[in-house]
Amino acid sequence: MNKALLDILVCPVTKSALSLSKDGNELISKIGGMAYPIRDGIPVLLETEARTLTADERLESGSAK
Repeated sequence: MNKALLDILVCPVTKSALSLSKDGNELISKIGGMAYPIRDGIPVLLETEARTLTADERLESGSAK
């Protein structure tokens, strides 16, 4: 994922910053507790396509609620 692109993309729900997952296949919204897929190098920033982070993933990302 291009750093410049990552710097301007935001979570469509919370409008907060996104971070790249460890495996590089998802964009993580720490505040929203959601992971958006990256398909063929293209971020899919649709709430309906996102998955909810597990409790362990929330703790790992520092977004435990």
